[in-house]
Amino acid sequence: MPNKILVVGAGAIGGFYGALLAKAGAEVSVVCRSDYDHVKQHGFLINSDDLGSWNFMPTQVLKHASEFQGVADYVLLCTKVITELDRIALIRPVVSAKTAIVFIQNGVEIEQEISGAFPDNEVISGLAFICCNRINPGEIAHLAYGRLTLGNLPGFISRKTEKLCELFDLSGIECQASAGIITNRWQKCVWNAAFNPLSVLSGGLLTLDILQAQEALVRSIMHEIVLIAEACGHRLPDNIVDLNIASTYAMPPYKTSMLLDFENSHPMEVEAILGNALRAGQRENIASPHLASVYALMKLRELKLAYLA
Repeated sequence: MPNKILVVGAGAIGGFYGALLAKAGAEVSVVCRSDYDHVKQHGFLINSDDLGSWNFMPTQVLKHASEFQGVADYVLLCTKVITELDRIALIRPVVSAKTAIVFIQNGVEIEQEISGAFPDNEVISGLAFICCNRINPGEIAHLAYGRLTLGNLPGFISRKTEKLCELFDLSGIECQASAGIITNRWQKCVWNAAFNPLSVLSGGLLTLDILQAQEALVRSIMHEIVLIAEACGHRLPDNIVDLNIASTYAMPPYKTSMLLDFENSHPMEVEAILGNALRAGQRENIASPHLASVYALMKLRELKLAYLA
């Protein structure tokens, strides 16, 4: 029997990876709020530079997880990590004793909320290394990359994680299982903590423009994340900053997810990506002046959005 998978938060990331799992033979349903009417009628259109174009019609299209019919083998939580959203309430109605909870989300030190709420379930932390945007209702543009890293909390690899990796590999996307997923989260934060806020603070510059104009600043922020991660017990590769700089020069000029949220007056993942890292640094007595300045300026941007709401 095919695996039953429910994607909660079927935006660009959830819609894209849900579509891949369906291609691999899984039975994929989605909780889709903003694009519900369109997706219910037409499904998703995926346009990928690497994988081609195809339509994905979910098995069930729902407004709420409580409407799901059946027992989910996996729940993929692909929402933003923002204070306005109760991640536990979103998925609790559909989590059964056999359900593995997978969260493909940005940020560091975001695991405890889910692990604490579902102590008897497998919790799989996921990271997406991808350039992917929702450009119209139900239409997703996959621009580059797509590699996933999955690992169980607190730090092992289960058979369910291996099975999910196999499904993604079968769909055409590389998926790596990791017993050090928390360290992997800090690795991704090296890029996110620099480019996400700077794209907003610069007034909308693309990643390449930011790098060409302010590589020294980008490197300073990245280096501070590396120091904080090490102080928290997660030593990153010595060349991690250079690797991130090189990969950004190589990727297509890209609007970050935080910039897209800002331009659409949506809540941004400031706390998950910046605030949590900064607080971890303060806890470990690591000076991070560049990160602290960027965080403070982003809080002012959030205040501006609040005034405009």
